[in-house]
Amino acid sequence: MLDRESTFADPAVVEFTKTKTVPVAIDQWNQRRQKDSEGEFYRKIASQGPRHDFENATTQGLYMAAPDGTFLGYTNNRDPERVQKMLTSALARYQPTETTQLVAEKIDKRFNLQPPEGGLIVRVCAKVMGGYDEPETQFQQIFQTSLSRDNLWITQEEHEALAAGDFPDRLGLRIAQFHLVDNTRGEPPFWEKSEVALTQFAIDGDQITGHVVLKSASGDRTYAASLRGQLTLTDGKVTQLNMVANGLFLGEGPYTGGAPKGPFPLAISFTLADGTDFADAIPPQAARGWVDGYIR
Repeated sequence: MLDRESTFADPAVVEFTKTKTVPVAIDQWNQRRQKDSEGEFYRKIASQGPRHDFENATTQGLYMAAPDGTFLGYTNNRDPERVQKMLTSALARYQPTETTQLVAEKIDKRFNLQPPEGGLIVRVCAKVMGGYDEPETQFQQIFQTSLSRDNLWITQEEHEALAAGDFPDRLGLRIAQFHLVDNTRGEPPFWEKSEVALTQFAIDGDQITGHVVLKSASGDRTYAASLRGQLTLTDGKVTQLNMVANGLFLGEGPYTGGAPKGPFPLAISFTLADGTDFADAIPPQAARGWVDGYIR
């Protein structure tokens, strides 16, 4: 989110990457663990840079490499001028060579997840609606106005239940645990099942209502929210789903620092994906490496 609003909002960086490179965005959390051709190629590139502890540490950053995996440059700085300098110097080191096409001979299914067949994909966005102090830096401003993005997966069985006017308990629990989070400033801690104090969802005609109360074991992170939504059915299938959770959130996680002090308003929207956005194919963050734990 910071990169989109800083580095990749800079016209010079955008023009360079569009015209002189083939941009690729990945979740290095997956690639540094994958036991397959894609993971091996990523680790080949990253192992030539400064971050190469694939077992214990992040390797995030901006890499530039030749098609054969030859490392050309790296930075983890968001300043557009520094990124542009890295890109320019990396391109100067590039020596075109004959390269054979990389064939995915192995695919690690743990990290190549597919949505449930016959199910639904729902776009989830969260936004802090107030409570921040005045921002002192550009990055604070970006964090305070950011809109997060994730996907919710609904199984075929749950899809059929929704179409029949029933909101499955396990779907309500999945929403509460993994999607009623403040992920507007980074990767959030998800709720433990024991931290879900209340989940109530109901469908009346085409209207969805819900109430959720979440509280961490230590009590330093809480969210109490009401949910309202609407379903549209066509030939017995859900063709539109819109829902909003609105309530007061308290606290932050290890990677979501900078939250407003005290309880603050947090709104989270749920919108049925129509398949037109490439990001609809991205698995839910909470499903990374353990989809069976996410859908249970």
